Amino acid sequence: MANGQWYPPEWPDRIRALADGALTPVAPKRAATVLLLKDTEAGPVIHMLRRRASMAFAGGAYAYPGGGVDPRDDDTRIRWAGPTRAWWAKRLGVDEAGAQAVVCAAVRETYEEAGVLLAGPGPDTVVGDTTGADWEADRAALVARELSFAEFLHRRGLVLRSDLLGAWARWITPEFEARRYDTWFFVAALPEGQRTRNASTEADRTVWTRPAEAAAGYDRGELLMMPPTIAALRELLPYGTAAEALAAANARDLTPVQATARLVDGEIVLSWPGHEEFTKHVPTAAKAADATGGGRA
Repeated sequence: MANGQWYPPEWPDRIRALADGALTPVAPKRAATVLLLKDTEAGPVIHMLRRRASMAFAGGAYAYPGGGVDPRDDDTRIRWAGPTRAWWAKRLGVDEAGAQAVVCAAVRETYEEAGVLLAGPGPDTVVGDTTGADWEADRAALVARELSFAEFLHRRGLVLRSDLLGAWARWITPEFEARRYDTWFFVAALPEGQRTRNASTEADRTVWTRPAEAAAGYDRGELLMMPPTIAALRELLPYGTAAEALAAANARDLTPVQATARLVDGEIVLSWPGHEEFTKHVPTAAKAADATGGGRA
């Protein structure tokens, strides 16, 4: 392949079915993912994980810590620091309960999958090392959904630091996908004293890498990524520090990006608005049959 774009083999059939009216789109689930950055002498690096090849969705692809919203993520008991829920609601384009749920999911999933916690004892503090056995027990309980994030924060007397996040982008899975997500992407800097680890059962590898190096690996076809992942990497290239990226986040356009499929000259053209590099041309059933001789008498 020319690059590392993740492209499932079942997509053409599902696209055709959607175009023919034979496929009813499923409703997307809310989700959040975090582009976790830290500064080095060579510039900022980003934390990425490689999804296990056995995963049904994007197996083998590189991604960022993240996942779906837990129904309990909008629990009103969560202690909150930083911009208000109303501010986040306006920024994310949802109501206040939804804003808390999405921000909470971003913080919770980063802790569950990378062991990094964007919370502290007070509105101006953040926890240090979170690698002890007691922390791990709580993290495992969160992953198993035996413990809600609100309960976890309350038990430890912690405040969620929403000010440590910057909303970066919003992508919605195409209508023809069997699993669909409405995902908000955030940027955050690794808190001082904390360190990442591969805490996810869904990943077989984690790396810290410069965005330019990861993007080059994708371009060479060596690193597999979904369009939102590589798009975010390219958008980080201008920034020389994690703080610069965070400062730029508030001016970012959060209009949802969603692939569209249209019929052009006997082909279904799959495109992501504003991201021409991901455009795909999928033959229609008739054209595919002609190409293989299946349409001949």
